[in-house]
Amino acid sequence: MAPPAQSAAQAATKPATLPAKDIGHQVEALTVDTYKWITEDSGTALMAVAVAVAIWAILTGLRWGAGRVLGAHHAVTNWQGFVGRIVRRTKGPFIAVSAAYIAAQLFDTPRPLQAFVTFFFTIACAIQGALWLREIILALVERRAGPGSEDHSALASAMGVITVLVNVVVWALAIILVLDNLGVNVTALVAGLGVGGIAIGLAAQGIFSDLFAALSILFDRPFRVGDTISYGGNTGTVEAIGLKTTRIRALSGEQLVMGNTKLLEQQVSNMRRIVERRVVMQIGVIYQTPPDVLEAIPGVIGEIVRAAPHCRFDRAHVFNFAASSIDIEFVFHVEEPDFALMMDARQAICLGLVRRFAEMGVDFAYPTQTSFTAAPDGRMIDPRERQSLAAQEDEEKASPPAR
Repeated sequence: MAPPAQSAAQAATKPATLPAKDIGHQVEALTVDTYKWITEDSGTALMAVAVAVAIWAILTGLRWGAGRVLGAHHAVTNWQGFVGRIVRRTKGPFIAVSAAYIAAQLFDTPRPLQAFVTFFFTIACAIQGALWLREIILALVERRAGPGSEDHSALASAMGVITVLVNVVVWALAIILVLDNLGVNVTALVAGLGVGGIAIGLAAQGIFSDLFAALSILFDRPFRVGDTISYGGNTGTVEAIGLKTTRIRALSGEQLVMGNTKLLEQQVSNMRRIVERRVVMQIGVIYQTPPDVLEAIPGVIGEIVRAAPHCRFDRAHVFNFAASSIDIEFVFHVEEPDFALMMDARQAICLGLVRRFAEMGVDFAYPTQTSFTAAPDGRMIDPRERQSLAAQEDEEKASPPAR
């Protein structure tokens, strides 16, 4: 058994609490000990009250001064509005209980009074902490898509659900903390909340899946309202991002409605994020093109591309012997994201190639098959030569004989 002196020391160092049992005895002890402290040590009691009032006045003044400095006109998207919103949610009762708790720790107050102040300070901290946490989360959400952002309307429609979810989680934690300090066994309550949350999640799995997908779209921002996107073979402009679906106006005019979860499961190409466009084109010339002319064609293509507006030439090469043509591939970049501007550049380059090839005597190839006839000695006979000889013979037959 521990000696009496050691037991007294342990009791003195043990934190003062106010258990939920024997409330009547606790209230009686609080009243008697506090009255005795005031009557027998009135100087210390008055000093403790004065210190508590001074601390309350200082904390209240700091809150008022911070509110004045930060101002109420700042938006939550900058740090003044963010901090000012949290400062304004600091409640007066929390400041008063905090001042009483600090004064109780500074002076030798009766243990029942100290337990009483500690009990209410714990409750005040739980409630004020819940208010702060709620404001911080909601402020962060609003900072992510503030009034000036393009998807503010979509976020406004989701803020109701986000607020409900945040309130449920934050206040559930605060209530569990308060009940735990009251001496209630919260283990069964936490287990029940966990099982109930799982049941609700399984029952509304599809709804929550689309909801969190919508929040992912709003916060991660793979695309926004007004962006042109391409997915699953469809291309259109995003008109609205809802809690369950995203509505897209297709290029052909109809409105496409796509579930948020299904949309994010696909590869989405955001056309608005294009900085510049890379264009790869191929042309073919006939096999009868002279080697010197063929060697000069890549340089000619480079000149034509550089002359086109907003175009940057990359490369041009003779790269393939096809069935009916010698293929040439060239690459250039259009330094503007506009699709119509890119098509104008392609048209200008195509027309320039047609004009320049006509000047050079270069023929574009097209799918053809040419038959060659072999002479008795095995030498190949070009049918075009045979056609030329046949035409001459026909002309000679048609002309009258000379006299």
